Amino acid sequence: MNPNYPIIDADGHVLEKDRELHDYLGGRYSKEPRFETYAYFPSLDGWNRGTGVPGKDPETPAPRWLQFLDELGVHTTVLYPTGGLGLGLVQNPEWACVLARAYNSWIVDRFIKQSPRLQAVALLPVHEPAEAAKELERVKSLGLVAGLLPAVTWLQKGYGHSDFDPIYEAAERLDMPLTVHGAPSRGMGFDFFNKFLHVHTLEHPFAILIQFTHMVFEGVFVRFPKLRVAFLEAGSGWLPYMMDRMDEEMEKPYRVQAPLLKQKPSELIRNGQIWTTCEVEEKALPQVLKQFNPKCLMWPSDYPHERLPDMFKRDIPEFLERDDLSEEAKKAILHDNPIDFYRLKI
Repeated sequence: MNPNYPIIDADGHVLEKDRELHDYLGGRYSKEPRFETYAYFPSLDGWNRGTGVPGKDPETPAPRWLQFLDELGVHTTVLYPTGGLGLGLVQNPEWACVLARAYNSWIVDRFIKQSPRLQAVALLPVHEPAEAAKELERVKSLGLVAGLLPAVTWLQKGYGHSDFDPIYEAAERLDMPLTVHGAPSRGMGFDFFNKFLHVHTLEHPFAILIQFTHMVFEGVFVRFPKLRVAFLEAGSGWLPYMMDRMDEEMEKPYRVQAPLLKQKPSELIRNGQIWTTCEVEEKALPQVLKQFNPKCLMWPSDYPHERLPDMFKRDIPEFLERDDLSEEAKKAILHDNPIDFYRLKI
């Protein structure tokens, strides 16, 4: 089955390289030498990810990404970092700002300028919210379509904290969505795991649930009613559970700890401000569409992570063959919704 609309990948990835980012460093770092032994971005979690899976693409320059899109029959992708997902673990706020700006300028030159089919999100240095707000304004003028909030940071505060309000104010004013994307597993109680399989199963959803819970209960979406935020790479099955769970919590006496919420969390969650991506094989997807907001679900390829290139080719055909989803829902997930969220011009 070939759809008569262009398919949009809402979350693909680049494999950034320090030797390329080095040329974009600003300030006092621009003239300093680079030592290859040390990476610019911190390790995501201490687990070995550098040797990868045999047969997996070791590089994803713009030509390879365009080839991959053609192989899948996908029109456009929105690109996210890989090593850059660890930006929140950078200890020096000044370096976080310099590195984020370097990455954003690099991805514009290396991908955005190469083809309109390659779109991208900007890394935001959340360590300095005022600087992150300025960077969001800069990247808007460069053509980036969203700002990324690393799901795991060392800052000891969630994104519901008012310290991050300058970022939300800028996002509303610029009509730029924000995304919360995980990868690191630091601080989530996985220290006793001795297999990467265990860690990787939980690192994305746990980080997402922590930030999601804090932002909803602290009233971010009430204080900023035009803000759009996507919580990525944990599937979508967690949403019905969290909607019920949060509603239940608000029936208890300590609901006074969320004074800004004047409606049920589930009503707030489905109002169009909160978005997520879904896996093509999720059995819970019909229930998610029923309980959540069908206009706020998107499809991510996640290429080139985890799987071999040929494995990605099954995703769209298998999704289009599902008989428990309407054709309208499939089109929304593959086309309408990502265009709406990112304000893409296809």
